[in-house]
Amino acid sequence: MQNNNPLIQENIDVLKQGLNLLNQLQDSSYKEVKHPFSEYGIGSHFRHCLDFYQSFLDGIVKGSIDYDDRHRDGRIEKDRTIAISKFQSVIHRLEGLSRIDSQMTLLVRLEDGEERESPSSWSYSSVQRELQALVSHTVHHYALIAIMLQLKGFRLAEEFGVAPSTLRRWRSAAPCAQ
Repeated sequence: MQNNNPLIQENIDVLKQGLNLLNQLQDSSYKEVKHPFSEYGIGSHFRHCLDFYQSFLDGIVKGSIDYDDRHRDGRIEKDRTIAISKFQSVIHRLEGLSRIDSQMTLLVRLEDGEERESPSSWSYSSVQRELQALVSHTVHHYALIAIMLQLKGFRLAEEFGVAPSTLRRWRSAAPCAQ
């Protein structure tokens, strides 16, 4: 089902890319960490992305989002089936946001801000802006995942780890290139 809010749909599409990859990976590749190149494995990056979506989804209900106050469920990093379930849950919750006012004002806690209760630790934002930031953040982590997998010889879908705006540009330029 296509969502009537383009940014919600972009987030759903990006999350579905991750879900598709999760369904292709072996458990060993998912949880493996390659020192000294990285302290984090593919599972850590997926968990981190899910944490941000969870913070967003929980925060819009309250009218304030604190991305530093994340769940950080270590099981997601190590168990691909739990990650798949969490991705499906987040996608389902995003699909339920179709009627939300994308211009709704939110308070967002600044990263590493002062005391949680200090007014200077919070900034105004909107649902629309946070949805755009989530796409960008997730694609950034997907690009890191892509590098990790490509170094292992894993073949990825061309669009994985590529910003939606870049994909649109590629598609619009394709007919001209022929």
